[in-house]
Amino acid sequence: MIPMKIGGEVTIPIAVLSGWLQDLLADYIPTIMLGIIIITLAGTLIAKLAKPAAIINSPFFNNLFNVTTGWVIVRLLGTLFAVSVYFEVGPEHIWSADTGGLLLFDLLPVLFSVFLFAGLLLPLLINFGLLEFFGSLLTKVMRPLFKLPGRSSIDCVASWIGDGTIGVLLTSRQYEEGYYTKKEAAIIGTTFSVVSITFSLVVLSQVGLGHMFVPFYLTILVSGIAAALIMPRIPPLSRKEDTYFDEKAKDAEEDIPSGYTPVTWGITAAIEKAKKSRGIKDFFTQGAQNILDMWMGVAPVVMALGTLALILAEYTPIFRWIGLPFIPVLELMGVPEATAASETIFVGFADMFLPSVMATGIESEMTRFIVASLSVSQLIYMSEVGGLLLGSKIPVTFIDLVLIFILRTIITLPMIVVAAHILF
Repeated sequence: MIPMKIGGEVTIPIAVLSGWLQDLLADYIPTIMLGIIIITLAGTLIAKLAKPAAIINSPFFNNLFNVTTGWVIVRLLGTLFAVSVYFEVGPEHIWSADTGGLLLFDLLPVLFSVFLFAGLLLPLLINFGLLEFFGSLLTKVMRPLFKLPGRSSIDCVASWIGDGTIGVLLTSRQYEEGYYTKKEAAIIGTTFSVVSITFSLVVLSQVGLGHMFVPFYLTILVSGIAAALIMPRIPPLSRKEDTYFDEKAKDAEEDIPSGYTPVTWGITAAIEKAKKSRGIKDFFTQGAQNILDMWMGVAPVVMALGTLALILAEYTPIFRWIGLPFIPVLELMGVPEATAASETIFVGFADMFLPSVMATGIESEMTRFIVASLSVSQLIYMSEVGGLLLGSKIPVTFIDLVLIFILRTIITLPMIVVAAHILF
């Protein structure tokens, strides 16, 4: 998880390993992901209809396959879409390169490789004291500012420096193990699971402003931190329950005992955690379960909901209509080409990259800067982070994500516009 400059870019080793695997298996990963999605649906139908003891009596497989009716429908829809895309059958709206094809051939290969390495190596991050150490050091920062325990700082860094998917994976696992309450998990997952520095540069380059990366990323940082300060204090996040998954809280005491400093207590707590490790076999078992949980739990959701969102974005004017109320607001803020900018505001809910693609036709550099900055700051997009959150155990609903997206837009847009006026 340590940030490194590799090939002229700031990234983390897991992201490098992920890219290497994608290059190695480039022609095969879509087929593998299709197989995973079909196996997930088959396991789900068997668990719901036949209820075999091998699944029902296994806590892991029962949790993975014995899902509610709503999730059965989502997995069925995801499978139908994946088959349609892979074999190019059915309506072109589903399998075109801008909708389902984008997900199966571009996004899911990324998730496949990221989940493989992040899931396998996740026990190294959570079982040997790292979270306990940083939890002790940073509690007095994270708790008053963001309403979060100190250990969540690792999730946040993993997202900001590496990839939002890694942050979601780590947060979901910590929540299931009883280290975060429902409210804390929801806050972390919807507030800090941002796109990586590398992908932010891709977005900026798409709008032809790659030379402005430093002011661009500073703008994202400032607006993102402001949103992170405000969002936990207003609904829907403020109304989430401060209770634990399965009502089981792990003993993760944040108060520093008398006679200890934050550093010495962090080291003591970390050593105690590391002593509880049960060896190599348990490490690989946990890693394999993490991988299956994310592959099977998330891929069908991303395929189903992401495809539907992209179809709405590409083939209907719905996002354009929703953006109409923002035209007078943008004009009042002095944003050039306000009408064109308004059309990009809500399309980011379908896919974070779409606003920057649409903005290439905008002549004003200032407006393109605003569109690119807002698309990254909005954070919730159904083709990846939104689908991941819904597919994980993090307690957020689709309606929650819609509200959070709108609120983040309202909070960050004025700050981004002010920065744009200063820069341009």
